[in-house]
Amino acid sequence: MEENKQQQQQEEEEDGILLYYKYAHVPDINDLVSFYDSNCKSLGLLGRVRIAPDGVNVTVGGKLSSLEIHIAAVKLNNLFEGTDFKLASCSCPLNDKIAKECGFTSLSIRVVKELVTFSSHPLLKSPTISNAGRHLSAAQFHSVLHSAGSFSENEGHSQRKQLFLLDARNLYETRIGKFQTSNVETLDPEIRQYSDLPSWIDSHAEQLQGNSVLMYCTGGIRCEMASAYIRSKGAGFENVFQLYGGIQRYLEQFPDGGFFKGKNFVFDHRISVGSSNADVVGSCLLCGSSFDDYSSRCRCTYCRMLVLVCDRCQKDGAKYVCELCQKQSKGIEPVPLIGSSGYLNSTPDDGSGAVELESATLCDHMTSPPEHPQGHGSRPPKKLKILCLHGFRQNASGFKGRTASLTKKLKDIAELVFIDAPHELPFIYQPRPTEIVHGSIELEVQKGPPPLESCKKKFAWLVAQDFNSSRGTNWKIAEERFDPLQYRQQTDGYDTSLAYLKDVFSQSGPFDGILGFSQGAAMAASVCGQRGRLDGEIDFKFAILCSGFALQTGEFEMGSIKCPSIHVFGNGLGKDRQIARNASMELANLFEKSCSLIIEHESGHIIPTRSPYIDQIKAFLLRFL
Repeated sequence: MEENKQQQQQEEEEDGILLYYKYAHVPDINDLVSFYDSNCKSLGLLGRVRIAPDGVNVTVGGKLSSLEIHIAAVKLNNLFEGTDFKLASCSCPLNDKIAKECGFTSLSIRVVKELVTFSSHPLLKSPTISNAGRHLSAAQFHSVLHSAGSFSENEGHSQRKQLFLLDARNLYETRIGKFQTSNVETLDPEIRQYSDLPSWIDSHAEQLQGNSVLMYCTGGIRCEMASAYIRSKGAGFENVFQLYGGIQRYLEQFPDGGFFKGKNFVFDHRISVGSSNADVVGSCLLCGSSFDDYSSRCRCTYCRMLVLVCDRCQKDGAKYVCELCQKQSKGIEPVPLIGSSGYLNSTPDDGSGAVELESATLCDHMTSPPEHPQGHGSRPPKKLKILCLHGFRQNASGFKGRTASLTKKLKDIAELVFIDAPHELPFIYQPRPTEIVHGSIELEVQKGPPPLESCKKKFAWLVAQDFNSSRGTNWKIAEERFDPLQYRQQTDGYDTSLAYLKDVFSQSGPFDGILGFSQGAAMAASVCGQRGRLDGEIDFKFAILCSGFALQTGEFEMGSIKCPSIHVFGNGLGKDRQIARNASMELANLFEKSCSLIIEHESGHIIPTRSPYIDQIKAFLLRFL
């Protein structure tokens, strides 16, 4: 009976996908092979592991709890220090054919010469990764594209460097989605496989030299090698930049797609991951109608590259010729639909098996399955995990109690995690003055503070400059009456709080978003502004800032913080005595308008949970599921 119960619980648990890679010298390859073989088999993980002298590249799937155990085991090895483990829940493959092609029917552990094979030419030595192009966070990348037009207008033509977008992916990937902006030319090498890219770079070196190049790929690893190769060409090739985390990270930060149009092709059984924008970029190879679904796995009969063929044009026994083979004047003779077990590789193999794995390992940072999963037995999407930062002189338990209604109304889509801030505050009370009754009798309204043992500790994210960190054991009498503008003097302790949050994300993460209230919102907003600098340490997709205010650092300009955010505060009718409407509005104005939402309510220093406010909050969060 107990065994049946455990089996049922295991069957009901969510499935997931884990993707990670690490560039580092592997001192003992055989030892690492043994570890993966033993660990993955014991946990029932399936997928692909590639181990090379210069690093490790992993894509495995299984139960979420098993994947978390695997992560904990991998972290015990110092080789993986700083590794970004990308864990996502997912639905099952649409069919066995897709599962076989994407490598999730068995465990494959292979030792390869290079983590990513950059060229099939035996005499071309791979470039040094340390010479790779500078990383740009998703926000920085977006900002460069956004401002490209103004740069070109303001700079003199004779001294202006041209800015190019360079797509480092294969042709079939670019056909369903790519970056597009009228101000920047996108260069699409139209290659069948990654090992063809060096030849394209060589033939276009004159075009690239002396200009700035923004590179991107699915998850980042292909740009590491390709950008290093461009920079290795010497003078005039220094200005090469790469999108950190690739399209995956960009869509995570800009869920509406931003400058990326269409879908991000991935190399696991999800096939592609889109934004909230449902526009279709791809088209059918035969009839030209809008279409971007590779789930049928139609392929070119000559080179075996994936091609887009819509449902109406698909026929049993039909053959297809990709656009590259057509350019090479190969006959328009057909290719059978995938029907045999012989067509298992999703791209031509260059000998290392790393091209497919590279994108599969990095391609998807989304933590939820498709919005409308198909097939029987599909499970509900994973909840968003949100870290909650309380206000000044509050604590986690108190904030949790005050937001109980919010927690209840978001229970189906979000899990709220509450933590205490790092600065413990002394116990302070304000004696109430005596009252004069009937003109002569004095009545003491408050005799004294309550006993300490009945009081919970209070904390803060920011403190005054004269703050004494020593924690007293007795009550202190306030030196002056409550000042509603005291938050302006609480500017110290930020570095301590930031380091504390890094530990929280490392030990209790990942988190999908941050919710901050009052001073907690000010702290969260500052972290939003530093996301590019904190990549790998504090990663999240969105922020909910309630009754917040901006820290008076002068670090951020209007519209400079590019993080999806929602700002909730009182509408200025005087009911919020702590934080004025203007202060919260000033904070909201620091965020880019295209990815932020303002909700004003008529209440005081609270987070409203009735309609229409809770409906707007829910709608915002659902964009990230």
